[in-house]
Amino acid sequence: MFKIKRVYEAADPADGRRVLVDRLWPRGINRERAAIDVWLKDVAPSDTLRREFHGNPDAWEVFRAAYAAELEHEPAASAAAELLEWGRAGTVTLLYAAKDEARNNAEALRLWLEGR
Repeated sequence: MFKIKRVYEAADPADGRRVLVDRLWPRGINRERAAIDVWLKDVAPSDTLRREFHGNPDAWEVFRAAYAAELEHEPAASAAAELLEWGRAGTVTLLYAAKDEARNNAEALRLWLEGR
């Protein structure tokens, strides 16, 4: 099972394994407060894709398609396979820093993982 949560929200035992899926460390939060079990940078969108989407948040479906294509190639494919394995074993919370709670890389990743 996969959930998403802003990294700035308090950790909860129901979160299961907490995985940061951003390429950059979130601003203004230290490692202890973030309570991250794993920082999986390789599953994050490429810097190019992240910058394109950041400048055009209305292109959500275009972003999701481009991100899905990236997830099919290394090193993202191995990182995604690891997430799928963890998801089969229990709850995994995908952590992200973006302000948009509906359209962000963690939500796109969650939808992609659940489609597997």
